[in-house]
Amino acid sequence: MNNPFQKIEKKWQKIWSKNNFKIWHSKDFKGKKIYILDMFPYPSGEGLHVGHVEGYTGTDILSRYYRMKGYNVLHPMGWDAFGLPAENYALKMKRNPMTFVPKNIKRYKQQIISLGLSYDWKREINTTDPNYYKWTQWMFLKMYEKGLVYEKSAPINFCPSCKTGLANEEVIQGKCERCGTQTETRYLNQWHIKITAYADRLLEDLEELDWPENVKEMQKNWIGKSEGYELDFKVVDQDFKITIFTTRLDTIFGVTFLVLAPEHHLCLKVAKEDYYFSVKNYIEDALKKPERERKTEEVTGVFTGSYAAHPLIGNKIPIWISDYVLYSYGTGAIMGVPAHDSRDYEFAKKFNLKITPVITPEKNKELENLPFEEYGYLINSFDYNDLDSKTAILKIGEELEKRNIGRKTIYYKLRDWIFSRQRYWGEPIPLVRCPKCGVVPLTEKDLPLKLPKVKNYEPTETGESPLKNIQRWVKTKCPQCKGPAERETHTMPQWAGSCWYYLRYIDPQNKKEFASYEKLKYWLPVDIYVGGVEHAVLHLLYARFWHKFLYDLGLVPTKEPFKRLVNQGLILGPDHEKMSKSRGNVVNPDEVIKKYGADTLRIYEMFMGPFEKVKPWDTQGIIGVHRFLNRVWEFSKKIKKEKITKEKDPEMLRAINKLIKKVTEDIENFKFNTAISAIMEFVNFMSNKKIAIETWLKFIKLLFPFAPHISQEIWFLFGNKKLLDYEKWPKYDSHYIEEKIRKIIIQVNGKKRDEIELEEYQIEIEKLKEIVLNRPKIKKFLENKKIKKIILAQDKILNIVTES
Repeated sequence: MNNPFQKIEKKWQKIWSKNNFKIWHSKDFKGKKIYILDMFPYPSGEGLHVGHVEGYTGTDILSRYYRMKGYNVLHPMGWDAFGLPAENYALKMKRNPMTFVPKNIKRYKQQIISLGLSYDWKREINTTDPNYYKWTQWMFLKMYEKGLVYEKSAPINFCPSCKTGLANEEVIQGKCERCGTQTETRYLNQWHIKITAYADRLLEDLEELDWPENVKEMQKNWIGKSEGYELDFKVVDQDFKITIFTTRLDTIFGVTFLVLAPEHHLCLKVAKEDYYFSVKNYIEDALKKPERERKTEEVTGVFTGSYAAHPLIGNKIPIWISDYVLYSYGTGAIMGVPAHDSRDYEFAKKFNLKITPVITPEKNKELENLPFEEYGYLINSFDYNDLDSKTAILKIGEELEKRNIGRKTIYYKLRDWIFSRQRYWGEPIPLVRCPKCGVVPLTEKDLPLKLPKVKNYEPTETGESPLKNIQRWVKTKCPQCKGPAERETHTMPQWAGSCWYYLRYIDPQNKKEFASYEKLKYWLPVDIYVGGVEHAVLHLLYARFWHKFLYDLGLVPTKEPFKRLVNQGLILGPDHEKMSKSRGNVVNPDEVIKKYGADTLRIYEMFMGPFEKVKPWDTQGIIGVHRFLNRVWEFSKKIKKEKITKEKDPEMLRAINKLIKKVTEDIENFKFNTAISAIMEFVNFMSNKKIAIETWLKFIKLLFPFAPHISQEIWFLFGNKKLLDYEKWPKYDSHYIEEKIRKIIIQVNGKKRDEIELEEYQIEIEKLKEIVLNRPKIKKFLENKKIKKIILAQDKILNIVTES
């Protein structure tokens, strides 16, 4: 098979790369803009995978298309290079990440260039560059200044064997991913950011966004706004109470026990003497479990020996402790209503606790199946019997407020953001601890606070950051009193640098501010943001919060950062399983490019299926796309040889105009697979026809965003000297697209024998002859007869005259 692609691709990549890829540099304040953004990659040593290629090709198609449409396109790329993977690799190899992260970035960039992706490299950023993280630190200090940053004790996962703190993703089924040792929960003072202060705005402003509904729903669920009641249960024979939160006051008469989370501050206080050590042991074991396991494992619990009084009817209710209750939501204590909650039901069955139904689906009807978790009508509820749930909630709420034992309140599942990491490889937190002045922020002139350079670093064995051991860096002077002080040794989470990177692309060389407000005003919001659905919650939530904070300071001009969000689908291996080294089903894009070319890889990944859907890799599909591009190449040489300059065939004019309309609409709607399908159908359609150069070059413009290398070479082959990037995108002529249907009466020797409906462009005598004479109904009237003439009258009657 003739394969000119490798040579062609290298040729055009070299031409495009001149002056740091100047051809793709966007210009501030020039005409109508569009900002097209990829979720930037973590540059691992393994290089790009085919998932990267999918997303990056999609945004590249859009970028090339909009440039041809006359837009000023901002399409940047950078590197999210702090974080856990480099940290773990560095510990394993006993090297500093600074020695290998730059090499990883270089490899990624080479791979991206080999795909012909049209990024504005003049705006390249790197989150580990001190000139970048200076502004991350500056923004943190602004949050500190505004009272959004505070320090309090919070749990970390600790491996007693590795003697280090672990991220949640390093703990698998309660064990250290590295060595398999059971992890412990330890408490450290950690920095938090009050993202909860923005909870309502983060919810409300979702409605303004052109995002997938499932992503909006995930964000809503993560924030988890619940309107309900706080309710006080007095502990029998004690002078304190337990406060619970519920959204279902209608079930209050079905409460048969209370449950505290193991972290609750009253757990040991409420435990009776005979139960104290069993409670203490249970709490210690429970706190070793990660929260996600507590949600899914079989329920466990321990009785405290104490009882609470029901706030409305006074009966005694046993108080238990169980790890199925999460301290991170509500008050960390719940009222157990086993007839109307599945986890409470499971708990009650296990420990033989009373189950009292108080809601039934219909009035005056016994409850048949437990637990019944829907709204309904009250039973076994004293004065509230027969009320519907919603009315009962209001009336019971009024009674609780009147007695001063309950109050309306709102809770969120969203917790404040733990901003500390006990890591070396992250942005240093720009705070100092002074024995005289307390915690003191650095001044702006002290930024960036750079990471110290060391050959390697080891864990501290306490769960604290490895920076704690680098005393030459830790020891410093207090910015306030100039006395001896110590630096904060926790670092920022990886999310920090990715919260605002899209802003720095707008003004990456600015040394006076993170970005010029005028430039931000021109480019924001990001018009199209593309990335995997795995970032649907945390990255997007943190970035939206960070942006809103800057908006409140008057530093950015929009309330929201990302106008339209598009999620790419996962690419599975050829075995229809998720790609992984252990399965041996990973597809290396470098190998595909080497064998078939970048254009083939680009088109194949866009042709696999809908952009947002999961789809499996198919090697036969790659071969088919490669053959298609070879056909395009061979047709180009043939068309050049035939030298037909002007298109006269109405069928061809109709086909190319329909294709222009189809591809234009499909690109804008991310329907790349159907656009490519239409492009392939057009090539099949014209394969046995003569086609004019002007029509073919329109086709090449349509192909260009998908396969830029071969398209540019063909454009050049036909004597065009300019680059296609800024050629005008073809416009379709609606005259050739409108569906105008005519009815044609077919006569043989003046007698009607048939009729046919045709599109207007087909009503031309030679075309009609070809269609009509092949119709079975007409053929039988023409058997053994010689046609004398064929007459088309008034464009609606075709008369075939035969010799008598």
